[in-house]
Amino acid sequence: MDYQPVVVQKRARPSISKHNAESRHWRQFKHPVFIKEYAPVTSIHFSPAKPHRYAVTAATRVQVYAPKTQKVTKTISRFKDVARSGCIRGDGKLVVAGDDTGLIQIFDINSRAILRTLDAHKQPVHVTKFSSLDSTQVLSCSDDTTVRLWDVPSQTTITTFADHTDYVRSGQVSSSNPHLILTGSYDATVRLFDSRTGECEMVMGGSSGEGGGRNTLPVEQVLMFPSGTVAVSSAGPILRVWDLIAGGRCTRALSNHQKTVTAMTFNSDASRLLTGGLDQMVKVYDVSSYKVVHTMRYPAPLLCLAISPDETHIAAGMSDGTLSVRRRQPKASEAASNDLFSTAALRSGAFESFLGGALPSLGQGRVREKKKAKPQGDVDELKVESRRKKRLREYDRMLKGFKYSAALDSVLRKQVPPTTTFSVIQELVHRDGLRTALAGRDDVLLEPVLRLLLKHVTDPRFGEMVCDIASVVIDMYTPVLGQSPLIDTLLVRLRKKVEAELRFQQELQKTTGALDMLLATAALSTQP
Repeated sequence: MDYQPVVVQKRARPSISKHNAESRHWRQFKHPVFIKEYAPVTSIHFSPAKPHRYAVTAATRVQVYAPKTQKVTKTISRFKDVARSGCIRGDGKLVVAGDDTGLIQIFDINSRAILRTLDAHKQPVHVTKFSSLDSTQVLSCSDDTTVRLWDVPSQTTITTFADHTDYVRSGQVSSSNPHLILTGSYDATVRLFDSRTGECEMVMGGSSGEGGGRNTLPVEQVLMFPSGTVAVSSAGPILRVWDLIAGGRCTRALSNHQKTVTAMTFNSDASRLLTGGLDQMVKVYDVSSYKVVHTMRYPAPLLCLAISPDETHIAAGMSDGTLSVRRRQPKASEAASNDLFSTAALRSGAFESFLGGALPSLGQGRVREKKKAKPQGDVDELKVESRRKKRLREYDRMLKGFKYSAALDSVLRKQVPPTTTFSVIQELVHRDGLRTALAGRDDVLLEPVLRLLLKHVTDPRFGEMVCDIASVVIDMYTPVLGQSPLIDTLLVRLRKKVEAELRFQQELQKTTGALDMLLATAALSTQP
């Protein structure tokens, strides 16, 4: 009679809360790299142009990092005071930054030479950003309560807005209209300016409750959707969503953070909003419903947050000077899709790019590959089917040779799934060979057995078998206990884990009983 291989029993996994597709996507951002600066990291900005280098502002310098290596490629330190808001232009060639003296400087990112100096502000400048639609314009927001739009070539101010009454520490130029500017101030208001009229066209928030969103806390951050129709602001722990088409009406107020929200950013298609706060948490919102779909925890309060345009890096700056960069490996399909519809491919006028390059090159010859011709026999010819003999797995070979100890060792390795391990142990029990497999082991060979029991003693699939095996091990090795500190430690941990599980089961029984009483009372009270 031929040897029958061990049948690995498929056991249902214990019910656990599985991650949905959204959570799985954000969990791909792992292996965080922590880089320590000597001062709080106040600003991070990714270049829109490949390879998406990012500027990190901390203390009196702006450092440019390479995303692949997380190494500093350029350091710009020509500031007289604390640097603020280092921002890379859309083409990736220039960097603009302000400082606490009120000076704004524009640098060449490669040579680090100062190309332009803008010095109209008299107080610290916390916001400097290039206009995404007009690369020759720069927006600046200052503690002198003014907002300025600059013409870079002439180093002159195009428009100055002085409607705010306190520090202005957040702002941006609309990505759909280069004349619209959204700002947030410590006077608790969010304002929309138009550079064509030089006037404030819309006021949101404030103590008067403009737009239905009364607010008395400083506005830390503002963010406008790419469509230019909706804006988001943060004041304290509350996010507010403003409908700009409806005249700046507050449509939502969200309070998911425990402390002040200090950073906000969109993913590449603005379908998700990421917020970071002093509570050390990053929340991911689905903008269709404004529900939190994922949460990330950081080791210190967050001051700034950015996600790369290709959604492969999430960078966060913290108050203790730590820069955290989480990376995600893009799938091959994503990379192929990006290359297929890349701007370069579309501008080249090659319509084949829409077909994935499936069209053959016209006017060029093709060489057919040589293929071996398959031998064809007579139609009525009988063919003898040959079957390859199925190879036995290592533990089956050991069991076939009655090498029980070696069979057990072969399934105690890390890469072997627990269903296979316990199926082989069950087979050893049926053969009355478990004691033989466990006998004669020193502390080195006994350790993986105890670690297996320790790992799965609370698993409902294997708990009963683990208890049986533990009884056998303790019975066999009681005379030598106390000779190996490692084995003694593992046995103590096993005992504590069993005691904790028993306490949990007792609490579970109490809770079940209480629920039964409540449900029975509710059922009796509903009867006529």
